[in-house]
This record gives sequence, structure tokens and C-alpha cells, in this order.
Amino acid sequence: MSMITERPASNPAGQHPARAAEGPVARRDVRAVLSSYVALTKPRIVELLLVTTIPAMMLAEGGLPSLWLMAVVLIGGSLAAGAASVLNCYIDRDIDQLMRRTKRRPLPAHTVSPRSALIFGLVLAAVSIVLLAAFTNLLAAGLTLAAIVYYDLVYTLWLKRSTPANTFWGGACGAAPVLIGWAAVTGSLSPAAWGLFAVVFFWQMPHFYPLAMKYKDDYARAGIPMLPVVASVRRVNAEILIFAWLTVLTSLAVWPLGLSAIYGVPTLVVGAIFLVEAHRLCRRATRGEAVKPMRLFHWSTTYLTIVFVAVALDALI
Repeated sequence: MSMITERPASNPAGQHPARAAEGPVARRDVRAVLSSYVALTKPRIVELLLVTTIPAMMLAEGGLPSLWLMAVVLIGGSLAAGAASVLNCYIDRDIDQLMRRTKRRPLPAHTVSPRSALIFGLVLAAVSIVLLAAFTNLLAAGLTLAAIVYYDLVYTLWLKRSTPANTFWGGACGAAPVLIGWAAVTGSLSPAAWGLFAVVFFWQMPHFYPLAMKYKDDYARAGIPMLPVVASVRRVNAEILIFAWLTVLTSLAVWPLGLSAIYGVPTLVVGAIFLVEAHRLCRRATRGEAVKPMRLFHWSTTYLTIVFVAVALDALI
């Protein structure tokens, strides 16, 4: 009896089937590892920070800065923001595994080791600071280093875990890219730079408190004293409204500092909508109605984007 054997069609070169399967599996593994490292940098936060950096640079320049300088600041700023986020994930790995919102992050999911994350974050931070120091100026590089250190050592390691005022005191980190971008162009900081910094600083409370309201149980489970976890509804409402009004008023106070109606009119309109949404959320919370806090969270992002797009257009026109 004769026996006919056929070579598998998917393996025309005669390669062992197990080896033939190694290629796709290896590629999938590489993609999964790369995806995990990218996730550690929290790309959405990086995007939002860059939305404020480039318009600040354009206003500082009075037009469009050199493409080389913008590229350096974009790359350096992205690496710095990513580094801060990676180190934040490293420090917070103990509480991230307790929260439903964060337990699938790479460290609690064990797709990246803590040691690898720490090295990755430190390398990103070092590269970002060296890049900005070499191709912009020492003020921009120094502000970048200060923002990373403050965010990870002061905010993440201390304030976040110890005080309900953590969002307020941590707000300087999120607003720092405005100063970094301005410093990269001019080598100094003007009242307009500090005004835009204040807009982003005050904005972070009405932006983040709704998120903390939605994930209140998560933060409570992890023992993190976010304001909605430890304070009354009345107190949370008061802070949302106070800082929403401060955000809008500060954005209008920037108007006379070298900006025209191209900035002022859209800023006034979106500011009014922002305040309406903030008051609507607080009114619902006071009445015990369904709050839908993410509505204000998402609108606050839209508000900040429009304000800084208006800054950029004003600088160009």
C-alpha cells in the first residue's frame, strides 16, 4: 500500500509548522507589548496638553513659530507628559488594581513589569529634558523638569493620597505646558503667559470633579480622598461653580493682554455655555436628580480646546 503525503499549503518552503506559526504570534506579541507601553503614557492626556502648548507658542511669537521649534516642543512636550504619566502609573499601581476604571492598565494587568515601567518613564523624562535644553532654552527645560517632579512626587505620591485639595494643588502640572511653550519661544514669561496658565489651572477643577463624581465609589474603595468622596454635595457644587466662574473670568481677563475680538468673542460664547452646563450639573445634584457628570466633563474639554484654538487664530490673523 502506498501512502501519499502532502506538504501544507501554508508552508511551501518546508518550514516546520510550529516555526511557521512563530512569525504571526511574535508579531502579535510585539504589538501587544508596544500597545501596553503606549497605554502607560496616557495618550489622551498628552493630546490635551499639546492643545494648550502650540497656541501659547503662537501668541508668544505673534504668529507662527519656526516649524523646527514647534517640532522640538511637540516631541519634547509629548515625551515629558508621557514620562509623567508612566511614572504616575508606576507609583499608583497599588491603587489602580483596586479601581474598576484603572485595573486594566498595564501594571495592574501585569502586561508590563513595575521595573520596566520605571525605567521607561525615567528614560522618557531624561530624553525630553535634554531635548528641550539642547534645542530651546534652560527655562523651558527647567519648567519641564519641575512639572514632572511636581506631578509625580508631590501630587501623585503625596497630595493625591492625603488631601481632598489634591486636584487644586495638582492643577499647576496640567497648566505647565502653557508656560513651557511660551518659554521655548521667548526665553521668559509674560503676564499673558501667566494668564493662560491661570485659565488652565482653574479649569481643572470643574473638569475633573465631574469625573471624580462618576467614579466616586472607585476612589473610595482605593482610599483616595477626592473631594466628591469626602465632602458634601453642597461643597462639591460650590467648588465646581467657583472654579468654573474663575476659569471664564480669567479667560476674559487675558483678552486685553495682546488679544483681539477673534479671541474674545468665541471665548465669551463658549464660556457662557460652560457656565450653563456647570450650573445645570450642580442644580441636578442639589435636587437629587440624575446628574450625568460626564456631560460637563466632556464639554469642559471642548471649551478649553475652543479657547486655545481662538488664541491660535488670533495670533495668526
